[in-house]
Amino acid sequence: MTDPMTIPRHLSPALALGVAAGGIGLFSIMDAFMKSLVLAIGVYNALLWRTALQTLIGGAAWRVGGGRRIAARALRLHLARGTLTTAMALLFFWGLARVPMAQAIALTYIAPLLALLLGAWLLGERVGARVVGASLAALAGVAVILAGQTRMTLGPDALVGAGAILASAILYAVNLIVARLQSQAATPGEIAFVQSAIIALLLLCAAPWLASPPAIALWWKIAVAGLLASASLFLLGWAYAHAEAGFLATTEYTSFVYAAVLGWLCFGERVAPTTLVGAGVIVAACLYAAGRRTVPQGALEGAA
Repeated sequence: MTDPMTIPRHLSPALALGVAAGGIGLFSIMDAFMKSLVLAIGVYNALLWRTALQTLIGGAAWRVGGGRRIAARALRLHLARGTLTTAMALLFFWGLARVPMAQAIALTYIAPLLALLLGAWLLGERVGARVVGASLAALAGVAVILAGQTRMTLGPDALVGAGAILASAILYAVNLIVARLQSQAATPGEIAFVQSAIIALLLLCAAPWLASPPAIALWWKIAVAGLLASASLFLLGWAYAHAEAGFLATTEYTSFVYAAVLGWLCFGERVAPTTLVGAGVIVAACLYAAGRRTVPQGALEGAA
């Protein structure tokens, strides 16, 4: 198998951004399935059973792809990201069950900006004016959307749910940086499998007190959610191996488009006209960011 450290870096940045956007799209569809599951069986059981199944799927795919012994450095990064992701996912899905999908995703948009700053500080990445401008434009689109959503009536748990999502977003910003380092030390298949296994093991620690088998009618949703999560992790792992964290962070904004549509179709959550205007600004900003022709590696190669 090809060593992940020798994967060529000369591919088009726009290709890496497109693959990352595809991964975000799959994750967004998975979010809709998870919201339905959380409402039915609670956040712990929804995440536990989905991740357990996802681990089986990822493990089989990894072995078929020629899975090899995991390097010590890669394992440390897997452990770090798996721990972050466990806390991040519990907070996010708990909050997602209490606020509309579109608003929940909008609240997470502090993460890409934090990732830009963390990428420059921790990884030595050079944040160009084009990416910064695209991020600010995308945030303007989010502001338009939030202005329209303030007129919507939310339940009594909405404020606490929003707080959980904001806390999750802070952890996600750190997660994006670890994902960049992780992608330099392991293949996408390894990342998808090992990260899922770590999350499942962490969740199993509370199984004697919290775990309960889901109803048979819910297993198809759990299976689809697991497949979508595995595919998304694979695509994002590939993308982050070929472009900088700050550059790819702009793809996070496309998730709002998916969330607005899925929230409306699946849960009857109203999509305001301002949502459509803001979504257009977000997509335009991501396309503008994709126009950058080179992705400097900077000090990252030494950090890896």
